Amino acid sequence: MQKEFYSNGKLLLSGEYAILDGALGFAIPTSYGQSLHVTPTETGLLEWTSFDEQNAAWFSASFNLDNFEIKSTTDQKTAQSLITILLEANAQNPLLLTDSEGFKIETYLDFPRSWGLGTSSTLINNVAQWARVDAYKLLWNAFGGSGYDIACAQYNSPITYQLNNGIPEIEEVTFNPIFKDSLFFVHLNQKQSSKEAIEAYRNLSIDKDKLVKDISAKTKKMILADTLAGFEQLMEEHETLLSEVLQIAPIKERLFPDYFGAIKSLGAWGGDFVLATGDFKALDYFKSKGYETVIPYAKLEL
Repeated sequence: MQKEFYSNGKLLLSGEYAILDGALGFAIPTSYGQSLHVTPTETGLLEWTSFDEQNAAWFSASFNLDNFEIKSTTDQKTAQSLITILLEANAQNPLLLTDSEGFKIETYLDFPRSWGLGTSSTLINNVAQWARVDAYKLLWNAFGGSGYDIACAQYNSPITYQLNNGIPEIEEVTFNPIFKDSLFFVHLNQKQSSKEAIEAYRNLSIDKDKLVKDISAKTKKMILADTLAGFEQLMEEHETLLSEVLQIAPIKERLFPDYFGAIKSLGAWGGDFVLATGDFKALDYFKSKGYETVIPYAKLEL
């Protein structure tokens, strides 16, 4: 009998980078996510196919069930990453693959892979559900990261996320400001590697305790902001803080210096989505600059 699992995508609105060291982050699960379908077979193989939002296969592989040897694949690097996840899941639950003599597994994204909404985190959370193992442990042992994206995969409302001595603390929060219609997500037309960005941040020699304290304070104020002007100021202060730490100019300064609203990076700086404030003129502005994907906040939040 086929089993189906689903996980939400994610966007981190505050706390990027510093969340790795215990800063309070503010994140939203998205209305887009990924599903995983598992069907028992008698092939002796684990046959995997991943489909994009257009229902087109973007990756496939076939593995020996007993040792995860790759029999065939369309992408060696993706297959190796998948093996890393499956080996860790199997290590946590050695009974995982004993339910059947073979498996046909299909994944279905409902957002473009280039958007950076969590192709990997939704997969890891889905595999964890199937394997009946700890999704955070699966993430950390396989790839690393803060884990906020796993929390988003599992929650259906905005959350704060904080690592306390390595243990995730998650709290559902209400974020429904009167200026919500003035918030937009703009895709920068490029995918940023979270893994590389994390590694670069880890190598910085900075006062991380102070950064954690400052970013946590900004996060709390952003959630409680009751005016657009106040929220925009906090966006800009957050950008300035991380700009000084990362030694990278803020995204508005680099790409949109003439924009009339505020712009804040989200996640790994330089790719995926940014958060912008404005009215529907923002759509025209960003599209005139070649950025076609501009999504109102209300459409992307779950």
